[in-house]
Amino acid sequence: MLLKLEKGFDKFANIIGYFTAIVLVLMILNVFYDVIMRYFFKSGSIAMQEMEWHLFSVVILFGVSYTLKEDGHVRVDLIYDRLKSKKKAMINMIGALTFILPISLLVIFSSIGFAQEAFEFNEISGDPGGLTHRWIIKAMIPLSFTFLIITTVGFFIRNLNIYLGLHEYEDHSIAHEAQMYKEQISKKMQGDK
Repeated sequence: MLLKLEKGFDKFANIIGYFTAIVLVLMILNVFYDVIMRYFFKSGSIAMQEMEWHLFSVVILFGVSYTLKEDGHVRVDLIYDRLKSKKKAMINMIGALTFILPISLLVIFSSIGFAQEAFEFNEISGDPGGLTHRWIIKAMIPLSFTFLIITTVGFFIRNLNIYLGLHEYEDHSIAHEAQMYKEQISKKMQGDK
């Protein structure tokens, strides 16, 4: 049952990851367009420039959820890396309950009014030719942290499964990935000899 729940939450996080990847590509194309227009045609659009930071905001806000699912957040912890899987899982579960969930709830409840106010006043860009409907980007804040809570539940279930011994801890850290790459290169070089 817990493994099925974990897979369901992982699918949800993967959808967020795919969406974020699409937005990232759109942002890159937008920046490319702005640069070409500005430097080759001496023209530009304030709305397109504003769209850059709107898209960048979406990438960051939604990317946090997918990064949690992939266990890709930066850790500078000399002790954590040396712990056994069960202890890592326990630390992750405590961290999710102690830090991620309360902060996410705080951001959600404090940002809903922020987005609602922008909607009610039909807030637009202060620059002539800028984007209208600024409430849309402001609404991404509570939405993204709602998604973070959902992926945090999946993260908690995955670590509970690891703690219960239903599956092993998968290390996605850069140090681990680099070590795996070195081992693959070493094996290949030994096979070539």
